[in-house]
Amino acid sequence: MTPNDIDFSCTGCGRCCHDLRIALTVAEAAAWLQRGGRVELLCDAILWPVEPAPGDAFAAYKRARSSPALSGTLPIRVTILLTTSHAGPCPNLRDGMRCGIYDERPLVCRIYPAEVNPFVPLTPDGKQCPSDAWQHAPLMRSGTIVDARTRDAIARASAASEAETPLRTRLAAALAIDTAAVANEGFAIHAPPAGALLAALHALGDARGAA
Repeated sequence: MTPNDIDFSCTGCGRCCHDLRIALTVAEAAAWLQRGGRVELLCDAILWPVEPAPGDAFAAYKRARSSPALSGTLPIRVTILLTTSHAGPCPNLRDGMRCGIYDERPLVCRIYPAEVNPFVPLTPDGKQCPSDAWQHAPLMRSGTIVDARTRDAIARASAASEAETPLRTRLAAALAIDTAAVANEGFAIHAPPAGALLAALHALGDARGAA
């Protein structure tokens, strides 16, 4: 195997179900809250004084998943993520390291250990999976994900992260969230009360349905 050719077969060890932060779509966040889970909003901002060159793929990816704003007089773009985090085991983890919401698990869980962001390389050493997981079934060839289910989940997660950008911006405004960290230096983490967040998410859904 080379760094661009990776095999993977899940062993069911459950390590990826412990002590992780999981990005969620709008619908996944609402479902997570309805199950009694915790959801946070992570916000960062990057200076955006001019539009990037048309061929700058990384900037285009960032732009599609962020919203314009001003910090004083400085033009910026703000990225907002919906996430859940847990210390120790995921609240949906059952005996025998079985997922209690397997059929409804978030897209990020379906994608792991692959990456949603095409600019983040998949590095087995950076994952929690045991060494014997990195064998048997082809996951990546020549730097491209070849497992059909993983590829489909990545496409769906990527499309949602872009399409739902305006919704996440409206959600933050509805919750009076107006603070972001400087990009690449961390995130401002906002943890509104679960009831208020769920109500705001439902209001987004109602507005989408009426549009």
